[in-house]
Parts: sequence; C-alpha cells; structure tokens
Amino acid sequence: MAISRAGRGGRDGSGGRAGDRLTPDVIVDAAAALVDDSGTAEVTLAAVAGRLGVATPSLYKHLDGLADLRARLSVRTMTEMTAVFTDAVLGRSGDDAVRTLLHAFRDYVVRHPGRYAAMSPQPLRDPAQAEAGHRLIQVFLAVLRDYQLADSDAIHYTRCARALVHGFTSIETQGGFGLAEDLDETFERLVAMYLASLPRP
Repeated sequence: MAISRAGRGGRDGSGGRAGDRLTPDVIVDAAAALVDDSGTAEVTLAAVAGRLGVATPSLYKHLDGLADLRARLSVRTMTEMTAVFTDAVLGRSGDDAVRTLLHAFRDYVVRHPGRYAAMSPQPLRDPAQAEAGHRLIQVFLAVLRDYQLADSDAIHYTRCARALVHGFTSIETQGGFGLAEDLDETFERLVAMYLASLPRP
C-alpha cells in the first residue's frame, strides 16, 4: 500500500501526521538528499516539503525561511567534512597527512556534489556558520603544522589546497575531463605539485 501524502490526509504511513516527525535536522537531511540527487545547489522549501510529504508552510514551524535552511545545510556540510577529514588524517603526519586530506576532500565532493555546491563560499562572514567554518579550517592548519609555517603562510597554503581540490572537482563532477587519461593520476600529479611547494623544515 502506497504511503499517503499530505494532500490525502497528511499521513506519513505510520499512524501520525507527516508534520509530526519534522525537526530542523530532518528537514536538513531532506535538503541534503535533494541536492545530492539533483547534483546542483538548488534547494527550495517547496521541493524539500514535497520530498518530506508535507505542505510547505509546515516547514516554517522549524525554520526561519529559505535562507535559514541554506545556512543550516551549509553548516551540516562543513560539519560532515570536518569529521570525514579528521578521521582520514588521524595518526598521519607530514606529506602523508596532506596527501590523505586532499584525497578525502576530493572523494567527499565527488560523493556529495550537490551539498558541497550548496555550501556557502564565505561561511566565516555569517555568524550562524562561522564556528563550523573555523573548525573545518583547523583540520587543514593541523596537517600543515609539521611544515613550521608562519600563521599567514599556513592560511595561504590552506587556500591553495582548497583551490586545488575545488577547481579539479568542479570540472570532474561536471564531466569536463573528456580525454581518456586517468583522472586519478592527474589528481595525484596535482597533489605532488602541491606537496613540492611546501617548505621543508
């Protein structure tokens, strides 16, 4: 028997109304799945409500509109990335840690292109996202600590790492690399160039 939608009594198939199970986290889960399925950063309250089987006004009981949803989705993405990257580099150091971090970054974007694209490009300027943004940056600064960089140099190298992975995956996820040469080898060469640019203690 098909699960009833909001338009047919608002039931979610479990004996309660679909809106009764809504929380901010549930809504952000739906938004993350939506953008990953579509492969774009586009998210609307109507689309998320449709995915949850509720009327759009039901979302306003838990969110302060579309801007709030987008900020929460951005925070969710940065929090996930921080956890994934931290787990990847745990116990590693030096070039091994940096290489592992860059590969973990690429893998995350390829798996979740929509939610990565939906992440704010300038989270540190939004008080609601700044803490999550700083935590993510700290992962990069931690793996660069072995190179004894000055604070400003560490930021420059963090930016370079971000630009490297962001640029490569932006082309990769859009199918922009049309020639037959192996993408993993291309990425590894980029990583090697980045490692070669780092100063040696």
